[in-house]
Amino acid sequence: MHELSITTSMLDIVKEHMTRHGAEKLRSLKIKVGEMAAVEPQSLLFCFEACTKDTPLEGAVLDIEVIPLTGRCRECGTEMRIDGYSAQCPKCRSVSVEHLSGHELAIVSMEVE
Repeated sequence: MHELSITTSMLDIVKEHMTRHGAEKLRSLKIKVGEMAAVEPQSLLFCFEACTKDTPLEGAVLDIEVIPLTGRCRECGTEMRIDGYSAQCPKCRSVSVEHLSGHELAIVSMEVE
């Protein structure tokens, strides 16, 4: 379960930010996770709750935005939603498709006090 190490790394960033800005409590944390980032949102929520228990971060809301996998055809420029690992352009049928989104794993914002 690599969600635990991801959660630990995220919380290290949050704690560093809180220390730098003199914040004492985390109210909420918003992250974005791409569909292809190999991260299970429910496991991430579980790890977040476990890692924040009995800390100043306990009770914070973790908001996870799942980013769909999208791509653009290199032949005709059509943008599309991709299901799975391979894609075919719905317009020209080319399989030369570059991924535009869906691999993200990032902190978007945090609310502290």
